[in-house]
This record gives sequence, structure tokens and C-alpha cells, in this order.
Amino acid sequence: MDTIYGKEALVVFSGGQDSTTCLYWALSHFSKVHTVTFGYGQKHSKEIECAKKIAEKAGVSFRYMDMSFIASLGRNSLTDTSIKMDEAVPDGSFPNTFVPGRNLFFLSAAAVYAREIGVSHLVTGVSQTDFSGYPDCRDQFIKSLNVTLNLAMESQFVIHTPLMWIDKAQTWELADSLGVLELVRTETLTCYNGIQGDGCGHCPACRLRMEGLQKYLSKRQSRCSR
Repeated sequence: MDTIYGKEALVVFSGGQDSTTCLYWALSHFSKVHTVTFGYGQKHSKEIECAKKIAEKAGVSFRYMDMSFIASLGRNSLTDTSIKMDEAVPDGSFPNTFVPGRNLFFLSAAAVYAREIGVSHLVTGVSQTDFSGYPDCRDQFIKSLNVTLNLAMESQFVIHTPLMWIDKAQTWELADSLGVLELVRTETLTCYNGIQGDGCGHCPACRLRMEGLQKYLSKRQSRCSR
């Protein structure tokens, strides 16, 4: 893979499948990588512990930022224990796992931090292919925010979205090509119910993740048997 020599990147890092794959993608493309992890009042803070451990294993800097005010701005099942989680996207609406403004706040804070440490490349694991009804995972939003951040700080940030146009099976394939498939499978936390690795198996995040893994492993087995 081509390396952007002399350039550093900041990865918005949750400790989940997508951001961990993006972390190792960044390590293969940039000369130095930093991570930033956010607490937003999520019910399962264990993901922050996972993020820190993975960052340490990868040999990159880890910065935690408390943005728990996000939980007070709107009701959703990831921050409010009284709300039963949607297990499918309701017709004509967003799933209640959507946290309004989350990626807007995360990327804005990340850009401010990146500016302070002299970094202009930001990496985030959003995907329009598997965006689950979240409008702040769309390419249009990312491109718009990129322009806004550059104008707001008179900087030339570049937001990289390695997963934007690939599905979960292709995300597993990317992790495998980076040599971290087992690490992603066993040490990340994607589950909305806070279970590390393969997760609970029935929340939307786990179903999407497992369906993608099975599809990729089936494809890999088919290749090997030829």
C-alpha cells in the first residue's frame, strides 16, 4: 500500500470493528498515527477500555475525551437505559440507536485536537454501504463537514473514510489483508449490548458484523478450495 510519507493521521477510535480496521489501515498509509476516543454517555463504557488496549497493542497514542453532554441532548437507546433498542430500522424513520450529532461532534472535536498536535489527516470508519439509517455516516455529510472544518479553522484537513463504499464482508477482507482479522474478531467491541468479540448475536450491530464475517469466510474458503 502507498504510504503518505512524512504525514501523520488522527483516527477517531471507538475500539469497534470498523475503527480498529481503520486504525490498521492508517498505520499502513501514514508515518505516524494517533487515536482519539470519546465518551458520550454510552451505556457500555467497556468499549473505551477496549480502545485503549488496542491502541497500546498497536503502539499508537491514545487520547480520551469526555463528551457526555451528547447524551443529554436527545433520547436514544445507546445512552438511555429506559429505551428498548430497535432491532430493525423502522419504516420511514431512524433506528433509536441513532445518536443525533454524534459524528458531527466527534469529528469537530477531533479536528480541533488534530490542529493542536499538527495533524491534518483525520480517519473515521463511517460507511454509507452499511450505514444502518444513520444520516451522519453518509459521504455527503463527511464531504460537507470537511469543507466546514477547513473554513472554521483556516486549515486543510483531509477526512479519510476507508470503509465508505464497502460492506461488512469487504471490511473483514480488509482487516484480513492488514493481518488483523483475529484481533478484530476477538478484541474489538461492536455489540450494542456491550459484549466483546462476536457479541450478543442479536442486536443490529452484531447481526451485521456476523453476516459480513460469514460471507467473507465463505468467500475465502471458496478461493482456497479452487
